[in-house]
Amino acid sequence: MLIGAIITLQLLLPSSITGALAPIVAVIEVLLLGVIVSINPRRIDREGRWLRALGLLLIAFISLANAVAMSRLVDSILHTNDLRSPSELLFTGGNIWLANVLIFALWYWDLDRGGPAARALRPHPAPDFLFPQMQPDVPGEADWHPHVVDYLYVSFTNSTAFSPTDAMPLSRWAKMAMMLQAAISLITLALVVARAINVLPS
Repeated sequence: MLIGAIITLQLLLPSSITGALAPIVAVIEVLLLGVIVSINPRRIDREGRWLRALGLLLIAFISLANAVAMSRLVDSILHTNDLRSPSELLFTGGNIWLANVLIFALWYWDLDRGGPAARALRPHPAPDFLFPQMQPDVPGEADWHPHVVDYLYVSFTNSTAFSPTDAMPLSRWAKMAMMLQAAISLITLALVVARAINVLPS
């Protein structure tokens, strides 16, 4: 679901941001997704090396496409001024920002404690993220484990507050990933909003 939303967001970007290769990129993403779904539709039934590698490859490819779009957006704001209307600028910036939220949610979901299959098959390895429900003094299910919506919440709040809120990163990679996401979100919002205000008609 998240991957389909990201691909849709990328296809909605203007051609000045995506470039001529956008349809080819989307086809590659859809093909990779199709292979993963055909092998294991639920992604938590099997913990295979090739299946996990394909999943990480897909997320990495989507991340690269969004990073290229963001770099072109920054170049447009600072140099080329391809996006002249405030509405187009805000739509493009919001599109890339939202895709970034979804992408980091996927990274967190696919890397925390070895991924969804590992969490389902081995429920007690050391966590990379500490959710409130995982603490012994919080009432709830004893075997609670996070789902993709929990990582989506972590990603969204980190992109808006520029810091962790309720779920704390424990491992070094999780801390670095959240720091990178907050930096990307801050740069995107600051540049887009500042440029949009600058081009508003007086």
